[in-house]
Amino acid sequence: MKLFLLDAYALIYRSYYAFIKSPRVSSKGQNTSAIFGFVNTLEELLRKENPTHIAVAFDPPGGTFRHEAYEHYKAQRQETPEDIRAAIPIIKEIIDAYNIKMIEVPRYEADDVIGTIAKKAEKENFDVYMMTPDKDYGQLTSEHIFMYKPKFAGNGFDVLDAKAVMEKYELSSPTQMIDLLGLMGDSSDNIPGCPGVGPKTAQKLLAEYETIENLLENTGKIKGTLKLRLEENKEQIIFSKFLATIETNVPIEFNKDEYKRKEINAEKIHTLFEELEFRTLINRVLKKDGSPANPVRVTTTHEAIQGDLFAELLPPGNTNSPEDFSGYSGLQTLKDIEHSYLLVDKEEEMANLVADLLKQTACSFDTETTGLDPTVSELVGMSFAYKEGEAYYVPVPADKEKAQEVVELFRPFFENEKIEKIGQNIKYDIIILKNYGITVRGQLFDTMIAHYLLNPELRHNMDYMAETYLKYQTIHIDELIGAKGKNQLNMRQLKPEQIKDYACEDADIVLKLKAILEKAIEKQGLQELLYEIELPLVYVLADMEYTGVRLDIEALGEYSKKLSGQLQIIEADIFKDAETEFNINSAKQVGEILFDKLKIVDKPKKTKTGQYVTSEETLESLRENHPIVGKILEYRGLKKLLSTYVDALPQLVSPKDNKVHTSYNQTVTATGRLSSSNPNLQNIPIREDQGREIRKAFIADEGCTFFSADYSQIELRIMAHLSQDPNMVEAFNSGEDIHAATAAKIYKIPIGEVTGDMRRKAKTANFGIIYGISVFGLAERLTIPRGEAKELIDGYFETYPKVKEYMDKSIALAREHNYVETVFGRKRYLPDINSRNTTVRGYAERNAINAPIQGSAADIIKVAMNRIFDRFQQEKLKSKMILQVHDELNFNVAEGELDTVKKIVIEEMESAYKLAVPLRADCGQGNNWLEAH
Repeated sequence: MKLFLLDAYALIYRSYYAFIKSPRVSSKGQNTSAIFGFVNTLEELLRKENPTHIAVAFDPPGGTFRHEAYEHYKAQRQETPEDIRAAIPIIKEIIDAYNIKMIEVPRYEADDVIGTIAKKAEKENFDVYMMTPDKDYGQLTSEHIFMYKPKFAGNGFDVLDAKAVMEKYELSSPTQMIDLLGLMGDSSDNIPGCPGVGPKTAQKLLAEYETIENLLENTGKIKGTLKLRLEENKEQIIFSKFLATIETNVPIEFNKDEYKRKEINAEKIHTLFEELEFRTLINRVLKKDGSPANPVRVTTTHEAIQGDLFAELLPPGNTNSPEDFSGYSGLQTLKDIEHSYLLVDKEEEMANLVADLLKQTACSFDTETTGLDPTVSELVGMSFAYKEGEAYYVPVPADKEKAQEVVELFRPFFENEKIEKIGQNIKYDIIILKNYGITVRGQLFDTMIAHYLLNPELRHNMDYMAETYLKYQTIHIDELIGAKGKNQLNMRQLKPEQIKDYACEDADIVLKLKAILEKAIEKQGLQELLYEIELPLVYVLADMEYTGVRLDIEALGEYSKKLSGQLQIIEADIFKDAETEFNINSAKQVGEILFDKLKIVDKPKKTKTGQYVTSEETLESLRENHPIVGKILEYRGLKKLLSTYVDALPQLVSPKDNKVHTSYNQTVTATGRLSSSNPNLQNIPIREDQGREIRKAFIADEGCTFFSADYSQIELRIMAHLSQDPNMVEAFNSGEDIHAATAAKIYKIPIGEVTGDMRRKAKTANFGIIYGISVFGLAERLTIPRGEAKELIDGYFETYPKVKEYMDKSIALAREHNYVETVFGRKRYLPDINSRNTTVRGYAERNAINAPIQGSAADIIKVAMNRIFDRFQQEKLKSKMILQVHDELNFNVAEGELDTVKKIVIEEMESAYKLAVPLRADCGQGNNWLEAH
């Protein structure tokens, strides 16, 4: 028999913080991160482990016997985030709906309750699994009691028995965990321990003296400072052991029948999940007939524990296809509504449809294609809707000539500038039609973009919006072509009759959503942002993606060989420094070499699983400690460059035109910045020489020039505008070097006396403060003492006092309205701005300062892109905008057009918005991106 005991609060907190940067928020504004994470944890546990018995333990309200003994117990812990506090009653409702026993005993923590039940259950021949990330539970492990411990960052979980606990923490018995915690203390619970005694020292002492009591009786055998510390803190050490001891005699009985796994209350589960908008979970938990998807299956065999328990703990938006749960969703489906979806497959019918379309002022359309890449996919069909509940599907033949004939019939509609075109991710459809020589024209309305402006951090796929706003369950693509895998069909393999309802429904639903979303856009005052910036940009991005950019494949191949050679040399140097060979790509082995073998630091950071932290940030801070650190960082950088770009880019070249066609995403980042994929151009490393070589591989078309223009210090200029700080405004208006001017004012010297080091520090402060950098962060980045970093920040705010006022005002406005805005009215919602939890609130406060700046910069470059695109068309230029990366635009310039392009680009970039200081754009040209930049 298997009994699982879950430490509720430990798992709930872990689930909540997994989403801290991208919280799950329902359409009602409810933060459901903790609830969603907890339910996923529970579901994966039930499915993978199939426990015969289960219970969830909660800490009681008020204090425990430890608080009574020690008022500072857990006193350092921050206030529980409001979203967690609001989630607890709902999680308890869900547990109740699962018919799982909940345990809560006054004066005793969940640890004590779980410890007591575990020991009692063990005597009744149970295998007991204590599910928690807390190491304290190690003291309870035995032959039949295990820790079921989630790994850090959702990378699976570990099952630790007594032997594993002893090996992991270098103990002779599990109960020594109590002595270990008593000596080294536990910051998470505010257990003081012995000052100056860390894990390694504590382990060595226990290896020799076994227990704290025996150690303290033999301090005479110990020398130096350690002896003094042990003797001076004797009472504190003994008391710390008391605090660290999990009580196993809590006044609670273990009646195994009460813990037995039972059938869930399907109706209650469904009601709760519908309210929480957990659409993807309904079919996972419930079958279509309403019965449990994972019925109780009693087993007494000890099953292998494997799999990734936290695979579902992903930020919202990462999964755009809710699982199919039609038939039990409680939502309407196509069979429930009146509709007229017609197949239009005869030429006369098509001609009549075109005639009707041309009479409309607005029409929704969608394309069905053979794939996801619009630059190479072929049309399978087109659907149209201009009246809700009615739609038409036009199949397109596989034969290219016949396909072109069908598409040509609809050219008058697509290219009619007076008819508004409505779609979901309509950029895809525009590019598809470009493949057939069709240039879509007219006002656009994209439901995905409209929803993004209204709710930037929610999902924006049509299925989600249909469920949320229309209470309607769409036909899912898997129902037509099957689930992903080798047996999945291509749309071309289906008959038009099979596709008709699916395609017509898409056009119809988008039309219905448009009616709702455009009213919301107007209510929120987002018309200018949508109609004058985002929607015109769709045409610009479609043209950029379709045009693509050439790559010098041969140069990348040569560079790949060069980097591979450099990697081999660095690898040999690393092995020489380590005096052994190891896997440099393994974080675990790197940690063991640096901290166990070379001991480059006394107290290395560890993850919650006990593995050494070897992140780039950590290693950068240790670079001066040993030559091997810099070499490992260099190796990692080159390896990433090689795999992510040098070797990957040639694989993305289209066979159609031998160009790379990156895909720009308008609805991903909450700030309004564009992101890109296949390849991700935004992350190309440009500061190092090796990264610059990547730019060299992006080349102009034959006979053309590569032209590049980027904004100079646009975010600082926006800060000057928003803060109206006179010193910063004056520096920009007088044309001074802003970083040198900042250094001169901070150090109170003439600008001519500013050294390169002073300018570097001022530059870091200039950009860092926009992102809410702390004294500690600035000290780390500049490798200077914290005192100097504090003086630098204090000097900065003394120099630019209005900047500090702006930052305080932004936070105050966010607290009042729960959002901040860009200069064009783009909203960044900050529901955690009033949280009593300092970590959560601090993240929101930094966004309150930075989002208006970064978002305004994003809006401004979009305005410039729209205007440049229009000017190119008006002047009938052959030159094309081909790349956008942050504050930079890149162009393929046709022969004889360079002067005209340069004039247009600089004019439009510098006049895109009227700031209190001038916008400045720097430019250059050459044969490739590197030369131009």
